[in-house]
Amino acid sequence: MDQLLKGKVAIVTGGTRGIGYAIVKKYIQEGATVVLCGSRESTAQEALAKVKAEFPEAVVDALAPDLTSIESVNKAFAYVKEKFGSVDVVANNAGISQNIPLEKYTEEDIDKIIAVNIKAVFVCSQAAANIMKEQENGGVIINTSSMVSKNGQPSGCAYPASKFAVNGFTKSLARELGKYKIRVNAVAPGITRTDMLAVLPDAMIQPLIKNIPLGRVGEPEDIANAYAFLASDMASFITGDILSVDGGSVV
Repeated sequence: MDQLLKGKVAIVTGGTRGIGYAIVKKYIQEGATVVLCGSRESTAQEALAKVKAEFPEAVVDALAPDLTSIESVNKAFAYVKEKFGSVDVVANNAGISQNIPLEKYTEEDIDKIIAVNIKAVFVCSQAAANIMKEQENGGVIINTSSMVSKNGQPSGCAYPASKFAVNGFTKSLARELGKYKIRVNAVAPGITRTDMLAVLPDAMIQPLIKNIPLGRVGEPEDIANAYAFLASDMASFITGDILSVDGGSVV
């Protein structure tokens, strides 16, 4: 079977663990050159060593830019462009979640989630678009949304608010950048087996599964598959979409 992303250069933020790391591996399996980004140089290099051990023939690199800094991100993306010749796909996966009651939010809590979940997506998309506009084939930007961007959640209201913002940003940017052959979509994962889920007792997980028609939680690979499809030419006429990957969850 032909590789979906053969010859493409992809940047994956939040690529050191969980869904992000699964996206990195999937992109490599589908033939892409991948640059994974972590929040710290140490974790980025650890993830790089791990992925190189699993895929010794892969063309892969790691960076740790400040995703909320235009200067830092522009420098990192320019490095990728210079080293590998293009930036074809940017997966804006870095993000944080919160479960804080409204009355207990501090300014620091609010600023942090806005910075990581909204500003970083904006900054990385801007840097990507500036490069992709000059490329004959444009490029693809994919943002990580969430199932809570549809119905909210009972606590930690800043998190779904940030993901509603990601959805609006995605749809608007798709309209703005379409003329440059740049597609912009988002993936909205449901309950997924990540480190955050792993610490929950089974007694908490089972009631959640009852609200998922497919009868299981998602695996990081399920989300990565959606990222691979949207990055590929198979999705060449899809833009401005928020793709739910949640097993049909009715939560």
